[in-house]
Amino acid sequence: MEGGTETERSPSQSGQQSPKLDRNPSPPPVTADGEEGEDLDAIGETVYSKHWLFSTLTRLINMVTEHSEEDSEGEMQLPDDDEEDLCRVWDMAMDKDVAGFLQEFKATDILLGVIAKSRCPRLTEICVGILENIACFPETCLTLSQNEDLRAVLLLLLGDTDPPTLLETSRLLLTCLSQKDVCSLWLQRIRRQTSVLSNLCFIMCSSTNTDLLEKVGELVDKLFDMDEELMKSWVMIQSSEEEEEGEDGGERRLDITLSLLEAAKQIRLDSPNGLEVYLHAFQLLTTIDEGIQTLASSDGPGKALWDFVCDVVCEDLCQSDDLSVVLHEQKSVLVQAFAVLQALNRCQDQWRNRSDASPPLIGTILRVLQHHSESKADQTKEDTRDEQLQTLAEITSEFLADICSQISKETVAALVKEGYLTEKTSLTAAHSLAQNSKTSFQHLQSMLSETDPRLADIVRKQFPV
Repeated sequence: MEGGTETERSPSQSGQQSPKLDRNPSPPPVTADGEEGEDLDAIGETVYSKHWLFSTLTRLINMVTEHSEEDSEGEMQLPDDDEEDLCRVWDMAMDKDVAGFLQEFKATDILLGVIAKSRCPRLTEICVGILENIACFPETCLTLSQNEDLRAVLLLLLGDTDPPTLLETSRLLLTCLSQKDVCSLWLQRIRRQTSVLSNLCFIMCSSTNTDLLEKVGELVDKLFDMDEELMKSWVMIQSSEEEEEGEDGGERRLDITLSLLEAAKQIRLDSPNGLEVYLHAFQLLTTIDEGIQTLASSDGPGKALWDFVCDVVCEDLCQSDDLSVVLHEQKSVLVQAFAVLQALNRCQDQWRNRSDASPPLIGTILRVLQHHSESKADQTKEDTRDEQLQTLAEITSEFLADICSQISKETVAALVKEGYLTEKTSLTAAHSLAQNSKTSFQHLQSMLSETDPRLADIVRKQFPV
């Protein structure tokens, strides 16, 4: 999923603001006397003071250095006044002139040094947040990204234990990956730094922080979308490691597919956007042979993923009587969900023994297609066309054709008995299959003739073979 540059962040958006700050702090005063002095001290066209910024960063360096000399192991406490001033710098870095001045002032190197020595989670978070805002502008992002040490240290921060720091680090990485002139530098480093995969897997498996899981999901999804070879290698690395450790009797390591599933389960009800991101990451995995092999294997995550996505579709999204509202509000999630289910259905030989899809899932597919059919006339009248709803209809039509190509008499009987296959939905199914797959249409008609001759006759009259 290609996206734009991450928007600038301020301390008030981080969720971990100082107790004394109930609003964004005001900009620091310009300290020089007289208009000419103010012009000289001001950063670019802003009212921000060069002198104040210089003294704040100098104080930050001294503070961290003194603490590391006095107590290299103990956690450092950030005084409220210093935190407030640093949050001002964080806010100021949202301005292009300030970001440029910070870069000229070698603030990147200063912040990198502070992060490396920091024994204070809040301080680390603020420093990463400042870097993130600096990275929002192409020129400053280029200079920042060319610092190889900084790229290495920031990727190592994915192994941190502080959720706010992890969140800001993920935002910064997304910001840099969204800049076309520097994304290759980051991808190159991520390929080489093997800890990135294990750290991301650990976060997805262990965190309960919805904001963090959503942002990490975006990061993984973007990496998959930008670098297919990286996606392949991450799947293959995990598979080979599990085989080796299985032979030695060792403990299995975290797997990227299982980690994605665990995170998706965690945010299932709290973040529709996050759920869509994780489903898209799975959809990308189904576009490569390595991903299909992993999902299709008898001991792989395919069945668990199938059950999870079926529950999301049938229980969370399409259970409401007002399907029209659901489809318009959740259409993007449904597109990803049905795309994943369709791909899984096509590679299910080993873990499902080609058993039929469940009646509730087939019933949901029929409801979606029926709604699309009924709304088509209105869309034509209004001369409007919703591309996502059209995509959803196409995916569900293809999916229904796949399912009906081998649907059993027992499943058709269950669909009729449970009210999923009615006169209306039978005609909807026949119309869709007649357009997409004559073979699937004939097979369904044959099974329907054996289970409910009346419905079969109604379909035959409308759609003679």
